[in-house]
Amino acid sequence: MDKLRGTAEMTAAMIISGTIGWFVILSGQPIIDVVFWRCLFGAGTLALICLGLGLFRRDVITGRQIGLAVIGGVAIVANWLMLFAAYPRASISIATAVYNTQPFMLVGFGVLFFAEKLTASKLFWLGLAFAGMLGIVQAKSGADGTDYLAGIGLALGAAFFYAIAALAAKKLKGVPPHLIALIQVIVGLAMLAPLADLSHPSTGVRIWSMQTWAILGTLGIVHTGLMYILLYGAIQKLPTSLTGALSFIYPVVAILVDLIAFGHRLDWLQMAGAGAILVAAAGMTLGWSPLRRNEAAAPIPPNPKTL
Repeated sequence: MDKLRGTAEMTAAMIISGTIGWFVILSGQPIIDVVFWRCLFGAGTLALICLGLGLFRRDVITGRQIGLAVIGGVAIVANWLMLFAAYPRASISIATAVYNTQPFMLVGFGVLFFAEKLTASKLFWLGLAFAGMLGIVQAKSGADGTDYLAGIGLALGAAFFYAIAALAAKKLKGVPPHLIALIQVIVGLAMLAPLADLSHPSTGVRIWSMQTWAILGTLGIVHTGLMYILLYGAIQKLPTSLTGALSFIYPVVAILVDLIAFGHRLDWLQMAGAGAILVAAAGMTLGWSPLRRNEAAAPIPPNPKTL
């Protein structure tokens, strides 16, 4: 029963995550403003959750852990800013595919800072993802070349900051994840309040103003608060391998949303490149070993704090 419920929660969380790009573009607001309001509405939602769970106690988190959560928060905010900025430049589909190079950023950090072994299987998946990247870079699909490449670069930057946030999260075992998420969005508020345009958060006639507020509220309440509840609930109930497998619902939904909502169709080279990256990311995350059957590879658990 727990496994079935966890699967449903994880699926719902990934479907919600896959629609983030749609809401970001639909808002029509500058990226800094979108992330600020997401943090504000998300902070309110997560604060209520933490209060209800009784997490506002001194024994729940130490000063050192708060510092690590703040570092993770800075990385998460940079992650959101870069990924959201990539959407209108390279399309939601391409930005999401490139963003899924996250596992390779983690592997790189593991090799550089933790002396982890770079196995033949990892090199194989890295090579496949690199080939996919080359295909995406070469296929501009009629878009402005400079803007398109900038979008790819921003998505790669978002994946890089994901890896930093994941490293910080790795040191926060035992800290309630909802509290970590709350600290992160509060950090986002502090970072972006001086930069966001708070005087005119919505434009146009009254109906459009209401729509904009609804979109920004949805990004904070649903795509942050509700998504965290579903995701963390699922992670507690499911084995890592199943959690990792279900996490790939996210890029599939994002690509479908891009097609249905905006009519963005990938050409054959973009499709092949995106497919290669997603297959390689799945292989790395789930620990597939295509070269040597006896080579053990620990699965990389998905980090929900990036979404």
